[in-house]
Amino acid sequence: MPIHNIVFLTEDASHDAAIDLINEEAFGPGRFVRAAERVREQGPHDRRLSFVGSDQGEIIASVRMTPILAGNVNGHLLGPLAVRPSHKSLGIGRELVRIALAAAEKTGSHAVLLVGDPPYYAPLGFRPTKPGALDMPGPFDPRRLLAVCYGDVDAMALEGEIRHLNRD
Repeated sequence: MPIHNIVFLTEDASHDAAIDLINEEAFGPGRFVRAAERVREQGPHDRRLSFVGSDQGEIIASVRMTPILAGNVNGHLLGPLAVRPSHKSLGIGRELVRIALAAAEKTGSHAVLLVGDPPYYAPLGFRPTKPGALDMPGPFDPRRLLAVCYGDVDAMALEGEIRHLNRD
């Protein structure tokens, strides 16, 4: 199935049940103990920067963006990114990431971070952060903490706590 048959839409509340199912399929119950999930629990994601892929009206993929501070830098945490097994390896996940990054840059985000596999995300512009310079609530592999930065922000210069933008 060609990717041009997939329609990409801004996420809305009507997509929530399908997104929950997609994330359950992709990550199972273990997803709730990840450090990135600890950040997401601190406040809501931004639906304006979160997107779904639809195939003939069925939601088959999703990416969410959560507003964060990475130290003193305003940005977003990308994820979860998930695609239904029936639609994997077609480039849908990469296209969702490209759409989300463009939307984040357009709204003035200074950095988009994620915990992920460098070989997958490097072609999409993600670069390593300085290991140990950023902290998240919960364990994570600092070598998998990647960032796309805009303006004068440098991924290797990011330091401090990653937390939800609206956390007190």
